[in-house]
Amino acid sequence: MLLLGRSQVEALLDVDSLIEVLSSAMADLSAGRASVPDRVAALVPEHEGFLAAMPGFLPSAGVLMTKLVSLFPHNDGARLPTHQALIVAFDPDTGEPAALLDGRAITAARTGACSALSARLLAREDATVLAVLGTGVQARSHARAICRVRPIREIRIAGRNPAKAAALAEELSTALESDVRTVSSYAEALDGADIAAATTHAVEPVIRRSWLTPGVHITSVGYNPAGREVDDATVIEALVCVESRQAVLAPFPAGSNDLLMPIRGGLITADHVHAELGELIAGHRAGRTTPDQITLYKSVGVAAQDAAATALVLASAREQSIGEEITLR
Repeated sequence: MLLLGRSQVEALLDVDSLIEVLSSAMADLSAGRASVPDRVAALVPEHEGFLAAMPGFLPSAGVLMTKLVSLFPHNDGARLPTHQALIVAFDPDTGEPAALLDGRAITAARTGACSALSARLLAREDATVLAVLGTGVQARSHARAICRVRPIREIRIAGRNPAKAAALAEELSTALESDVRTVSSYAEALDGADIAAATTHAVEPVIRRSWLTPGVHITSVGYNPAGREVDDATVIEALVCVESRQAVLAPFPAGSNDLLMPIRGGLITADHVHAELGELIAGHRAGRTTPDQITLYKSVGVAAQDAAATALVLASAREQSIGEEITLR
């Protein structure tokens, strides 16, 4: 059984390659070629946390795996992350455990990379200004990945903690060629932005229609059972795309309040979800049709993404002889 730690996984994950394998995985998911049940979770009410299980089988990548991911929102984020995860891969021919690897790095990378994939499919070709809402792991992942698919020249970072925003801006300034700066509010970050990446644990929406510029592409990956990132007006007006209709419309802990709340309020129906990413990739659904159209990719995270990333990491690890072989007795 191959054992891979976080630093090894991070070193093995190439963002460009990850975006490509995620494109194939999303196409497989929409075509019914992947087995990805809704995630389930054990709740820990006294900490407002949970432990979720996300199994998946992606035949095209030869991966059978499950991710165990915990969300404890009151962890401080620096000393102890709010999201922690492990992935176990199994031999798809025998069911034998084949690898154990850190899942936190994969979760961060695959989420940002799939948002970048959505931007490649839906954002305007000339998108140059990126608003990053949030200052955590996903904010960092999204800034790095989205710059791979669009000519981003300016990145604006907004978050609740000015010190964290400043630290992230300094870090990204050294890693990216874009002009990176902090701004004082979400509204300021979104004013004139071509792409908006919402990566928060917000209760109240950080994406509001009155703050948006025509033609913006929005990616929203934040998850809070008590709230949402995107307001009703934006959802109603936007061309809405998702990873999986089944996943995004499922009840807690799988679905998205950003869509379920306006559905329950009678503002939209489930048919308002225009397309899955896999349908856009296969050409079964059209994407953006006008320069001024607002597009929204709402992500809840699906195991097909973790499976594709796991396959990429394991192939690279074996090719480079990285990782420790252990035996379970």
